[in-house]
Amino acid sequence: MMINGYNEGLIESIRIWLREDVGSGDVTTSVTVPSGHESKGIIHAKEAGIVAGMPVVQLVFEVVDPTLKFTPFVQDGEAIAKGTVLAEVEGSTHSILTGERLALNLLQRLSGIATRTRSFVDALEGLSVRLVDTRKTTPGHRMLEKYAVRMGGGANHRFGLYDAVMIKDNHIKGAGGIAEAVSRARANIPHTMKIEVETESLEQVKEALTAKADIIMLDNMAPELMKEAVALIKSKAPHVTVEASGNVSLQTIHGIAESGVDVISVGRLTYSFESLDISLDLGEKKVR
Repeated sequence: MMINGYNEGLIESIRIWLREDVGSGDVTTSVTVPSGHESKGIIHAKEAGIVAGMPVVQLVFEVVDPTLKFTPFVQDGEAIAKGTVLAEVEGSTHSILTGERLALNLLQRLSGIATRTRSFVDALEGLSVRLVDTRKTTPGHRMLEKYAVRMGGGANHRFGLYDAVMIKDNHIKGAGGIAEAVSRARANIPHTMKIEVETESLEQVKEALTAKADIIMLDNMAPELMKEAVALIKSKAPHVTVEASGNVSLQTIHGIAESGVDVISVGRLTYSFESLDISLDLGEKKVR
């Protein structure tokens, strides 16, 4: 049930999200469904995709009502077809309906991210390049969304401003140049932390190499310039990791990968996706 070691924090978030939706109580259910009524809810996919978020859904129902019985039939990261039954939840109808919307919202969004990620992973088939996400996530949902990226076959970039040095254009301006920015960073971070520098030109790539950056990001570079930059970096410092970022789409990612970069970061994985269509219906017979 642990998501990134995030179980306790996730439970508190679920309580907050439930308060937002339920407020003082589920009015419709309380006035239409008899107290004590019990049901079996069937969660099923209305389109094909990659599942992510099943443990989160289970946690939602546990927070709503610990007596509910949740039975998953698929695992996160699994490819599913339209019509696949993902899980059953049994017990109080009031409790099932109270948790339904939050559970589905999370499952649909996370599965949408996993599905989107898998499409990018598939576009890189046969190429030795790593696909990673960015910090362009929904506030309050970063851990979950980055988890969904992993379930789709991608990997995670830094989780926040606290776990890596990434010197971007505004840092360079504020520090007075790449050399000064890297020098200051190197003097103030532990030896275990790497320094990444964002570059937009061949001149900046040369500056980052001279400053001995650990990772050099090629940001929004044209394909030919990117190939030239990769060749330069690999000839001067083959140990340096080269990352490509900016304007990466399913149409352009294969060409970017062929430039020889080691990593491609894609913000679209978590900010430009479609939620997977998933529903919960009461009283249906289980079909697997």
